[in-house]
Amino acid sequence: MSTTTAERSAPGSATEARRRRGVGLGVLVAVLAIGAAASLAVGARALSPAEVWHGLSAAPEADQRLTEIRLIVRTVRVPRTVLAIVAGIALGTGGALIQGYTRNPIADTGLLGVNSGASFAVVTAIAVFGFTSPFQYVWFGFLGAAVAGVVVFGLSSIGRGAGNPLTLALAGQGVTVFLAAMTTAIALSDLKSLNALRFWNAGSVAGVGFDVIWPVTGFIACGLVLALTTLPSLNLLNLGDDVARGLGVNIALSRTVGIAAVTLLAGAATAACGPIAFLGLMVAHVARYLTGPDYRWLVPYAGLLGAVVLLVCDIVGRLVVRPGELDAGVVVALLGAPFFAALVWRGKFRSA
Repeated sequence: MSTTTAERSAPGSATEARRRRGVGLGVLVAVLAIGAAASLAVGARALSPAEVWHGLSAAPEADQRLTEIRLIVRTVRVPRTVLAIVAGIALGTGGALIQGYTRNPIADTGLLGVNSGASFAVVTAIAVFGFTSPFQYVWFGFLGAAVAGVVVFGLSSIGRGAGNPLTLALAGQGVTVFLAAMTTAIALSDLKSLNALRFWNAGSVAGVGFDVIWPVTGFIACGLVLALTTLPSLNLLNLGDDVARGLGVNIALSRTVGIAAVTLLAGAATAACGPIAFLGLMVAHVARYLTGPDYRWLVPYAGLLGAVVLLVCDIVGRLVVRPGELDAGVVVALLGAPFFAALVWRGKFRSA
């Protein structure tokens, strides 16, 4: 009797779980919309909802005050709000994917060397070509991130430990250390590169226009499509390579597509707004707590949480030192460092 009852209740419980997860996604979308509205209103100059609406919808006018509001909303706050959402989705999704593919609970998108690759390429472009505009060096940042990801993945695919998540982590760490040293050497020998790196490396969604945001969004969209195609096989890979292979998963192909998706997502986001540490790590763990280990739900949750967290951190950065600002990457790091320490402590506590 109890077995029959359990069998009957299992479909109902699964349906209830899907319903809760669906409601959770709706709540995150609503929170993100509220955050976007707040992002348009908050800053060195606070704007009322009516002023924000005027700035979004009105045509240029002779009134100096209204023209100023329009410029603030359209040329400053709308681009940084859009970039925070797009980059947050990319980094949150990338963080969840990299933890799944490496089976490493403390992995972040920086594990593939994309952050250090982008930094090295940006510094090199500024030192060699004298670029000063984000539109000029963002392409080098993306190229550097992509090349670093390919090199790390290539190194982890040769030798005895080919395909091993530990080999991937070690290769990523080695490439990261090497590129960080090269970046420092170039920056210290060129004052313009050092000044640019000092601000870009903090991670900020401010000062980037739609001439950069739209192309970056295209790369991120491609990465999201690749990520969605790998989610069913990623669930099987986390059961172990032998089990996944027995269930018909092409492990090499699945990992290659997954790492390509992470490189596109993290590389494009990093190229646009600089390296933002801990974001992918944090939201992946929060998403896993909310949804469980099913990556078909975990990854969308992580993407939306990444957008919410980055947007909120950008808003907080505008408020805490008004009329100045703290870069969003700095606020994320201030939040992420204690979170990472708590993860380490919790892991040790459980293993004790």
